[in-house]
Amino acid sequence: MRIIFRRKKIRIEKKIPLSLIIFIFFCSPVYFPQEFVVNKIEPPNWWAGMKWNTVQLMIYGKNLNDVSVTSAYPQLKVSAVNNAESPNYLFVDIEIPTDLPAGEYEIVFRKGDNIVKYNYPILNRELKPEDLKGFSNEDVIYLIFVDRFCDGNPDNNTIGDSLDEFTAADLDGRQGGDIEGIISKLDYLKDLGITALWITPLLENNMWMSYHGYAATNLYKIDPRFGSNQIYKQLVSEAHQKGLKIILDHVSNHIGGNHLWMNDLPFGDWINGTVENHLPANHDKMAFLDIHGTSIMTDFTQEGWFENYMPDLNQRNPFLKKYLIQNTLWWIEFAGIDGIREDTYPYCDQKYLSEWAEAILNEYPNFNIVGEIWKGVPSIISGYQHNSSVRKVGFDSNLPTVTDFALSDALRNFLSGKKSIYSIYEALVQDIVYDNPNNLLVFFDNHDIERAMFVAKGNIQKFKVALNLIFFTRGIPTIFYGTEIGIKGGSKHGELRQPFPGGFTSDERDAFTSDGKTERENYIFDYVNQLLKLREEFPALAKGKLTQIYTGGDLYIFLKEYEDEIMMILINSGDEDISFPTQQTLLFFPSAKKLVNVKSNKENTINKTNTIALRGMNTQIYKIER
Repeated sequence: MRIIFRRKKIRIEKKIPLSLIIFIFFCSPVYFPQEFVVNKIEPPNWWAGMKWNTVQLMIYGKNLNDVSVTSAYPQLKVSAVNNAESPNYLFVDIEIPTDLPAGEYEIVFRKGDNIVKYNYPILNRELKPEDLKGFSNEDVIYLIFVDRFCDGNPDNNTIGDSLDEFTAADLDGRQGGDIEGIISKLDYLKDLGITALWITPLLENNMWMSYHGYAATNLYKIDPRFGSNQIYKQLVSEAHQKGLKIILDHVSNHIGGNHLWMNDLPFGDWINGTVENHLPANHDKMAFLDIHGTSIMTDFTQEGWFENYMPDLNQRNPFLKKYLIQNTLWWIEFAGIDGIREDTYPYCDQKYLSEWAEAILNEYPNFNIVGEIWKGVPSIISGYQHNSSVRKVGFDSNLPTVTDFALSDALRNFLSGKKSIYSIYEALVQDIVYDNPNNLLVFFDNHDIERAMFVAKGNIQKFKVALNLIFFTRGIPTIFYGTEIGIKGGSKHGELRQPFPGGFTSDERDAFTSDGKTERENYIFDYVNQLLKLREEFPALAKGKLTQIYTGGDLYIFLKEYEDEIMMILINSGDEDISFPTQQTLLFFPSAKKLVNVKSNKENTINKTNTIALRGMNTQIYKIER
């Protein structure tokens, strides 16, 4: 057989035998115009009794364009059928009556003489919407970076089709932490004094670098290296039994490049740009709120790809918008989680996020959502919070809680020595721009920035002062896993996300136990535990009204008041000891009789002779009694 190349076309001069033609015809998959295939439906089920009762099903398959869809049951109505631009998807709206009995309802797909029947599950709700309590300033949140916390099942550490290009020996390689590991440490976390767990994303991430979880390749499936959907549900259930809440880390902005959508997009505008031609990341979180800005600047932020391997989703597409809202509602209802942390909040279409948050809070009125606003400017952070006084956009965000990167920056500047304790006062003074300062997520480090102990250069006393500020100022305190034992980490992601000692089979010691901790680690753990017990014992420390009453030199004093309880927190941020007469307390509380040090239980009568003494770089907490 001789092949001649002419003008980039291939012409075969020799005739193909009839027998070969027949073989190819019968052995190759052939789809006739009327034939079609239904492979998968998302969401995989829904529930009767939900306010969101018109559900848009995303049908995956082959040759689905112009397929008609009906319900075999009159109670379940098909209200709309929409073709996608790709013939391999179909969007079908079904209406689910509140009183529809649970069961599998047959949906009939028809095209010409070809029929496909699919049993779609409708379930009873397991929880009442009001049972999902959200999170508040009464909670203490513990951020778990799953892969680096604890490996409860080494058998799931690898999968057969893994696309990872890193090994466990690499900083950015998987170490094996999983959901079962978290379940095994719930008692440890409860005993520490934690009340809520923010867990980094658990969805399937079959990518070249997958350990962080922020590049999902399946939005309805837990990564098998972390566990399974059912094991995640088990985690939530067991956490609730111990009085712990679970916060889902959610990503609307992007997916991983290996998501099956990227092989065949439902619509050309499903993502912003293309793999070959897209805007780069633009980290301008201010553009959307800029009254002098243009939509072009906003588009650069909202349409740029966060990373080249993370296709940027276009939530303005109405079918994708509904898909993402339903996906979030599905996970809340399926697992019974208590809250959501929304990743890369300013990078998404803001109108979508407003509708997304509204749908969630309409369904679950006591729920809470925190948006990651990585900008240390209070007015910009405030602009993304619900009922913001500085937002001039024309629609509300409906977002209850935002991350307080402004206070985080101040805390880190104090820890590093760049600025004094006065920077904390300056940050809190700017609370005037927030609708609700108590709905700010307070932290001094997280999974993206160097740990507080690293920033403090190992200075434990300074670290302890910062812990008091985290736990006793206004807002919702959050600590990163390992903070309770003073993990220092490093400047690189793989270093600051170092494995928790004792969470992995190869570890030489177990820092989840007192015997396995070093003397230094036990000292820090006991101190954190003491502070968290004080929050529980004295409600004012957790949810009291904040009043700053003195800041001068190295001394910073603030009050927390709740009902009849008044707590005074005194911080000496310098190296020298400080003392002052107890009588000065009468300037603020003329009826005060004595001060009770809640850490030592020592009483100090307020008079002309008694003094309050603060050692250098130290914090004391007094209850004011009248």
